[in-house]
Amino acid sequence: MTIKFGTDGWRAVISDEFTFANVRKVAQGIADLFLDRAEATGHTPTLVVGFDTRFLSDRYAREVARVLAANGITVYLTQGDTPTPMVSFAIRDLGADGGVMITASHNPPRYNGIKIKGPYGGPGTPEDGRAVESFIRANEEAGREPRTMPFDEGERTGRIVRFDPFPAYRKHVRSLVRFDRIARGWPHIVVDPMHGAGRRYFAQLLEEAGAQVREIRGDLNPGFGGVHPEPIARNLGALIEEVKAWKAGFGLATDGDADRIGAVDETGAFVDPHRIMALALTYLTEDRRQRGAVVKTVSTTVMLNRLAEHYELPVYETPVGFNYIMDYILQDDVLIGGEESGGITIKGHIPEGDGILMGLLLAEIVAQSGMTLYDLVEDLYRRVGRYTYARLDHRVQAFSKKELVARLSENPPQRLAGLPVREVSTLDGVKYIMDGAWLLIRPSGTEPVLRIYAEAQDEATVRALLEEGKRLGIAQT
Repeated sequence: MTIKFGTDGWRAVISDEFTFANVRKVAQGIADLFLDRAEATGHTPTLVVGFDTRFLSDRYAREVARVLAANGITVYLTQGDTPTPMVSFAIRDLGADGGVMITASHNPPRYNGIKIKGPYGGPGTPEDGRAVESFIRANEEAGREPRTMPFDEGERTGRIVRFDPFPAYRKHVRSLVRFDRIARGWPHIVVDPMHGAGRRYFAQLLEEAGAQVREIRGDLNPGFGGVHPEPIARNLGALIEEVKAWKAGFGLATDGDADRIGAVDETGAFVDPHRIMALALTYLTEDRRQRGAVVKTVSTTVMLNRLAEHYELPVYETPVGFNYIMDYILQDDVLIGGEESGGITIKGHIPEGDGILMGLLLAEIVAQSGMTLYDLVEDLYRRVGRYTYARLDHRVQAFSKKELVARLSENPPQRLAGLPVREVSTLDGVKYIMDGAWLLIRPSGTEPVLRIYAEAQDEATVRALLEEGKRLGIAQT
């Protein structure tokens, strides 16, 4: 089977394509990549390896460590399941050359995956993925098997070092979030790591900040209780029930590897990443008096544009994928960067989405405001207008992404859902922009699926836009 890296690593079905043999092949390709880079400087590479709570993730991580160590690379392997942002911060904290994270993030339980991390503590680049693919092909064509070292030998020789990344991460996060403000608010918070790698860590940090915390779905369950570990409304029934039953101030949820955030207010209503980002931007600008660019993906709310315009901050829009946001963070002064799926980061942190950090920041925002989360969102609407967002994934027959984008953009509709189309963007898919609304038709890069996104100032218009998008997309596939 062909091993193919997407925008955020390689993912495949466990025991189908994601096997120990293929994991070793990928690990050897990653070793070749970092050894090739280190050759110019003559130093020995160091890589951090972490893993989430998925089936066999700890075993796959050990295999990766064995291969890397056999290639002369020093490996820092986390002692237990660890959030992706914590692994990414450890890379920067240790001065490592990069890292490997065993996770399939928010994907269904049958999947696992491998993410490559750069020395800056963020996602590897698309070029990294293509390079690893090339090394894998070259090794297969030459009949070279992955090098391996017994795990015990790796530990005995110091080539494999087990470590706990939490203390350094905790210290760093406490420099970004004002725990004393959370303590003064004495909020009651339900934390839902969705059986993922955020378990224990998220609740512990909130408790250290003085919050009254109740954690649900914090046990190790590789099947994620039959729910996809993605913190979106349809997967957060347990969190909503617990918030209401405990009469909590709000609830916070992270995905399988804790790089995404979702929230529930005291009424049980879902507060999506669009609103979390908008609340964070308002708070960082008005309360913290911070400034910098706003970086958002093409599928993220226009509320950020409205706020940035008010605060006179530059806005950059990118294709979907946190690596594009990272590019701006590494080159510019960025205040906040994020995407509609819940991967968000702020100034002073790593160029990586971090659900735990953003959950802590949201707790600070609520505590400092003296308002409920529901009222904070309502106040946001009074500032920028009430916006509604929805997304539809529609499976279709195989198609050419390039040709579909060309057809959809060459002869765009004049009106959608009764609104005049003012602008068409082809940054990632085709985005039709109207006054107070937009529709994005974005073909998946890895499967025959049309992702259709819409935002408008009322639910009826959003539903109409999604139907228009579905009709347009199907007609052109």
